[in-house]
Amino acid sequence: MTLPRLTHLQFLVITMLKAGAARGRDVRAQLKHAGVRQSGPAFYQMMAVLEDAGYLVGWYEQQVIDGQIIRERHYKILAPGKKAWLESRDFYMRVVGDLARET
Repeated sequence: MTLPRLTHLQFLVITMLKAGAARGRDVRAQLKHAGVRQSGPAFYQMMAVLEDAGYLVGWYEQQVIDGQIIRERHYKILAPGKKAWLESRDFYMRVVGDLARET
């Protein structure tokens, strides 16, 4: 059985992005809600790895809040990311199925 290309955290992030593009801080909030504790730098490093792999695209959007220019990172899943997600999902489903048959 071939291991999936995505780690469990990467799988979770792409799952969150399947609903559509999202700001990095919103993805981090969803991860925190799911019980994932990860620093900001570690999160953005993981996102850079996913971008470098061609699974996501990220871009900055700028806005002015109280006279301050704020740049926020946004992310969107790409076709290779969807494919890697499907392969990982199928892997986990096979593992769960195999474990269920063993019990």
